[in-house]
Amino acid sequence: MFRIHKGVQWMLISTVFFSIMGACVKFGGDYYSPYELVFYRALISLIIITAIMKITNVTISSKYPQLHVIRSVVGSISLLLFFYAICYLPLSTAMTLNYTSPLFVGLLMPFILKRKVKNWLFLAILVGFIGVFFTLKPTIDNQSYLAGFIGLASGFGAAMAYLFVTQLAQLKEPDIRIVFYFTLISTIGAGLISLLDGFHKPRVDDLFFLFLLGVSATIAQLAITRAYRVGNTLGNAGLSYLAIVFSTIIGIFYFKETIGWSGFVGIGLIILSGLLASRR
Repeated sequence: MFRIHKGVQWMLISTVFFSIMGACVKFGGDYYSPYELVFYRALISLIIITAIMKITNVTISSKYPQLHVIRSVVGSISLLLFFYAICYLPLSTAMTLNYTSPLFVGLLMPFILKRKVKNWLFLAILVGFIGVFFTLKPTIDNQSYLAGFIGLASGFGAAMAYLFVTQLAQLKEPDIRIVFYFTLISTIGAGLISLLDGFHKPRVDDLFFLFLLGVSATIAQLAITRAYRVGNTLGNAGLSYLAIVFSTIIGIFYFKETIGWSGFVGIGLIILSGLLASRR
């Protein structure tokens, strides 16, 4: 029997808004580079987060600056890889590869959180990576090797970032401060890369989607940070598969994407592995 864990409501909120964020990235990928999209996403989030911190009297000072920096750098790199995958792969495929993070969470827990994992988790990991093979099959057939690998790497990076979030939560660091450092480092890093690569002048018609990109990402980030504070780590990771479902629906009906049988098999297996990984 599967149980709904304490953080499920926050995970549901995060998956819905992460799906909206993914759709915004897909929409803007034809004009803006992945670096620029990360910059706008992070900058808008940083402005919102800074305002919330000022209102709630949360300071940026922390006893664990090194852990914040590590979490933020890992999360920023993962985000950039994720946005790159969305720009060059179908939305459902990119989201599926990014949400292999529950599998990597299980693999990394003994090393980062020093927790033992049970044998059934290895079954979940095996099922998940079989799903990865089927999900990547159309990408390989189309010779989009780099984008497929980058999408998978974003899932690994996301898993590491989530585990560092869990560590910071255990140290009683406020959710808003964790997100602040992440958005700050993402803004600086993506901004510098965009300057070197060349900024595209924002178009007036794009202002709404850029705003929506930042707002949806902020809500999703706060929700998932809260979920990893109050919920079970593997339970949260398993529930994150819902973003795949939402993104697949958006991809089919809004972006007119088509998914072959291997894609659906892969998505199904990764969802199954997520459910297995979420068991206590």
